Amino acid sequence: MGSSATVAAAPSAAPGGIGVFEKWLSLWVGLAIAAGLFLGTMLPGLFEGLAAIEVASVNLVVAVLIWAMVYPMMVAVDFASLSHIGDRPKGLVLTLVVNWLIKPFTMAGLAVLFFDVLFAPWIAPADAQQYIAGLILLGAAPCTAMVFVWSQLTRGDATYTLVQVSVNDVVMVFAFAPIVAVLLGVTDITVPWETLILSVGLYILIPLAAGALTRRHLARGGADADAAVARFTGRVKPLSVLGLLATVVLLFGFQGQVILDQPVLIALIAVPLLIQSYGIFAIAYAAAWAWRVPFNVAAPCALIGTSNFFELAVAVAISLFGLSSGAALATVVGVLVEVPVMLSLVAFANRTRHHFPAA
Repeated sequence: MGSSATVAAAPSAAPGGIGVFEKWLSLWVGLAIAAGLFLGTMLPGLFEGLAAIEVASVNLVVAVLIWAMVYPMMVAVDFASLSHIGDRPKGLVLTLVVNWLIKPFTMAGLAVLFFDVLFAPWIAPADAQQYIAGLILLGAAPCTAMVFVWSQLTRGDATYTLVQVSVNDVVMVFAFAPIVAVLLGVTDITVPWETLILSVGLYILIPLAAGALTRRHLARGGADADAAVARFTGRVKPLSVLGLLATVVLLFGFQGQVILDQPVLIALIAVPLLIQSYGIFAIAYAAAWAWRVPFNVAAPCALIGTSNFFELAVAVAISLFGLSSGAALATVVGVLVEVPVMLSLVAFANRTRHHFPAA
């Protein structure tokens, strides 16, 4: 998942390397959802005013919050690690195949199956198209920062994890917009290319460039460069956390009445997400086992495809379809279900590590 987590270990880190915020992310998101529903019901005028602060299909309030979320994780990405791209070729091949040739298309297929067919009796066609769009955006955005956490919890190869994140970020710059446009077009959802490209620039290129420049500045400390990066990301992490929770409050403030009228909606959206997450992990993990990939590469390789860069998905959904859209709602449900799913998969991976070759 791309989340607010970074390589840096926060002071509140729990045993095993995952911070208190990450460990209880679903709880914090649940509380933010409740706050959004309450405030949206009590102060509808406030949310209408926030929605109006928009330029060229970009809501400026949300843009600032998304940048606050994404920037710290981009500082953690070290493109110098690309010099190690050939050190673990099997794991990298599996990561790229799963993330870009399998995951987006299986997510789109599941979304269509459930919302156009299985759930069709309970959901209006127009709403179903919105939920499909949100799920497609999640499927086309592989995880960035939280992979460091999952890798640490499985004692993964730190250098390999850094390489796979850096490579995926480079691929995402060029592949995200075309894949999303193709899949949305196949599902008969009209997407303005200019808005999609603008979203990629705003929420991938600019934060990535800002993170690289910040890392370069911090790295002037020489041997203490990694420590300087860790200290910096630790300091800015609270901004990332607040950005995530504030975005969730905003989204559910706009969606409040829809959700209160259809409380089962969140569960319906979660069903294909859960199937996709466990299915993608199974594909990548089984392939790594069959190819005799060492466990410290196989585990992070499988986990990066399972997790999502939901900050990007949320931002693009808002830019393309609006704050009160079903697409934006679907991307936030991805945040809600991700951490419990990922922790269960980390536990499974650790229990089955003896089936893989040692490093």
